[in-house]
Amino acid sequence: MLPFTLRAAQYPADAQAIAEVKNAADPSWPTTAEMLRHSYESRSPAHAYADVVAERDGRVVGVGSLGPDTFAHEDWRYWGGLLVHPEAQRAGVGSAIYEKLLRWAKARGARELRTMLSDLPHDAAGVEFLKKRGFEAKWERYESSLHTRNADLHAFDDLLARVAAGGIRLVPLSELGGPQHQHWLYELDWLLFQDVPLGLTLTRRPLEEWVKDELDDPTLRPQLSFVALDPTQNDPLTGPYIGYSTIGWNPAGEYAYIGMTGVRREYRGWGIAKALKVAAMRALAAAGGGEIKTFNDPPNQAMLTMNEALGFGRVATRTRYELTLEEHA
Repeated sequence: MLPFTLRAAQYPADAQAIAEVKNAADPSWPTTAEMLRHSYESRSPAHAYADVVAERDGRVVGVGSLGPDTFAHEDWRYWGGLLVHPEAQRAGVGSAIYEKLLRWAKARGARELRTMLSDLPHDAAGVEFLKKRGFEAKWERYESSLHTRNADLHAFDDLLARVAAGGIRLVPLSELGGPQHQHWLYELDWLLFQDVPLGLTLTRRPLEEWVKDELDDPTLRPQLSFVALDPTQNDPLTGPYIGYSTIGWNPAGEYAYIGMTGVRREYRGWGIAKALKVAAMRALAAAGGGEIKTFNDPPNQAMLTMNEALGFGRVATRTRYELTLEEHA
């Protein structure tokens, strides 16, 4: 008999217990029960998910999940994660959860599993765990950070003035609406993501699913997120929207993070993307300030250079690990 039991996770009942395990095991990206509930409730009923918890003495000590890779969906590819409370590590909890998830994936015909871990100390054991099971490092993502108290936001006054002189308006997401708003932003988001070097073949989510994931996300801060508008444009898909940058706020870690930042190709080179980020940083500073995290892939040199110019400094590298199940049947 193992000193713990495995069972299917139950939402919303287990949300708080799962959040506590995640926060203890991964302090770099803490979460809340509300964030977990939203993620669960936003899932598409068209896809299959597996959620497992390990209990010891009536307490949740480990969590694991598998589901579709929503950014690069294929029926045979799954994305997941596995975390064990530090007090329960090295006791077989992680191995038991992994084997249960692996059996579930194989039963569904999965041929590839993906996950992501950082090079921070708390993830060292997890990286070792993956490598022992045949996972290989396939893609890196750089995490950078900046606190508004260390940013010279007035250094970009001329940039904002030039963008405004070019007729471009930077409007908070909270001030935009109307029947076409969601559609324009949805189309713009998809257009911009085509040029982001993610190392993935992207798949598009339906509008309703995208709205739940992005605009209805409880961590999104519309008053800190900005859309760039060209009033002279009336594109059939994106209307006057030519770029945008979103800011989320992680209440568990009390820091902001940049979601998507991008500008349509024909408007690049004008400084609009940088201006969007500066507007967001100024809005955050005016709201009390705080740390901002951003994540970029090595091939995206333009964005990395821009972030350095804004004052962001590298704090971690997050690596995507992949396992080809056909070779590990």
